[in-house]
Amino acid sequence: MKYQLVLLLVSSFILACKQGSSSSEAPKEIVVEGDSTQTSPLKVKPVTLYENFSNPWGMAWLPDGRLLVTERSGEILVFKDDKYTGQKLTGVPNVYTNGQGGLLDIQTHPKYDENGWIYFAFAKPVSGGGATAVMRAKLRGNELVEKQEIFQASPVNSAGIHFGSRIAFDNEGYLYIVAGERGTNEKVQELSNDLGKIHRVFDDGRVPQDNPFVNTSNARPSIWSYGHRNPQGMVYDKENNRLWAVEHGPKGGDELNLVEKGKNYGWPVVTYGIGYDGTPISDKTEMEGIQKPVKYWVPSPAPCGMALVSSDKYPGWKGNLLIANLSFKYVGRIKLNGTSFVSEEKLLENVARVRHVAQSPDGFIYVITEGPGKLIKLVPGS
Repeated sequence: MKYQLVLLLVSSFILACKQGSSSSEAPKEIVVEGDSTQTSPLKVKPVTLYENFSNPWGMAWLPDGRLLVTERSGEILVFKDDKYTGQKLTGVPNVYTNGQGGLLDIQTHPKYDENGWIYFAFAKPVSGGGATAVMRAKLRGNELVEKQEIFQASPVNSAGIHFGSRIAFDNEGYLYIVAGERGTNEKVQELSNDLGKIHRVFDDGRVPQDNPFVNTSNARPSIWSYGHRNPQGMVYDKENNRLWAVEHGPKGGDELNLVEKGKNYGWPVVTYGIGYDGTPISDKTEMEGIQKPVKYWVPSPAPCGMALVSSDKYPGWKGNLLIANLSFKYVGRIKLNGTSFVSEEKLLENVARVRHVAQSPDGFIYVITEGPGKLIKLVPGS
C-alpha cells in the first residue's frame, strides 16, 4: 500500500512539472482567421529549428542562403538550410556586456552582392562605460575583415540599459540607426547629443546634407527624429517608403511610431506610462508639436524586433507588422489601414521572451526567443 502511494505521489509530481513548464513545449499550430479575400482560415505551423541560444538579438541572411544570428554575448552563429552549422564568425569586435549591452542587431547592405558589406550594431566598450555603435565589415570565409566603425553615440555613460540599436536601410540606401536614451531623460529633448534619437547616415557613416538639423546650431547633424526612449524594433516599408519603430515606455506606454523627418516623439514630456515606482513622469499624453503614437500599449508588452510581411506565403498577412514582445511572450500581428492601427492578434502566446521576428529572402517568417532560446520557423499550411 505504501509502495503504491509513493508511486502515485511521484507520478503526480512528474505530471505537475510537465504541466507547469509550458515554455519548453513545442509551439502549437496557429489558426488565423485572415481577411475577406480568404475562403478558409490560415494555418501556420511553428517549427523549432534550434534550441540552444542564450540571448539572441538579430538575424540577417546572406545571398547564399546562410542565416547569421547574433548573440548578445558577442557571437554570430551561422545557419544553413535551417540547421546550425556549428560555425561562428570570427573577428567580431569586443562588446560592452553590461546589462542590456552587447552585440545587438545585424543587417546586410541592400547591394551586398556588389559590395559585400555586413552591418552590426553593438554596445561598444569605451572609457567611462559603453556607447551604442555601428560597424560594417566584409566576410573572408567565416572571418569579419575590413572592419569600419561608422557611428558612435555620445555622450558615453556606464549604464547597462537602453542602447536601442536596431538598424534599417531605406530604398535609397540610407541607413537608420536607433540610439536609446541610456536612462538620461533630460538629454532626449536636446539636439546637442545622440541619445534618444533615430539617426540617418550614408552607408559609410557620412551625414546627408538634407537631414533636418544639419543647419541647426549645436545640433547633431545625423539626427532624423528625436524624443524617443528606447526603440528596440525598426523596419522600413519599401513599398510605401515608411519607417516604423516600436519603443519601450516605462511602466506602460510602449509605442508603435511612424518615424518621420525632424519629428519629436515626446519622451519624457509626453507619455502614456508612469515610473517603475508608480510615480508620474508627465501629466500629459498629448501636446502640440509632438507626434502621437499610431498605437500604444498599457500595460507594457515590451515590444522588440519587428518585420513587415511582404511575402505571399501567408495569405491575409501581407502588409501586416509582426512585433516581438518580451514581457508578454508573444508575436503581435498588427493590421494597418495605411498608417492607422486597425487591430492586433497575438501569435505564439507564452512561447518565450520573443526577441526578434524577420522575413527571409524566400518569404518565410523566422522568430528568435530567449528563456528558452529558440529559432522558430512559421510554416504556412492549407
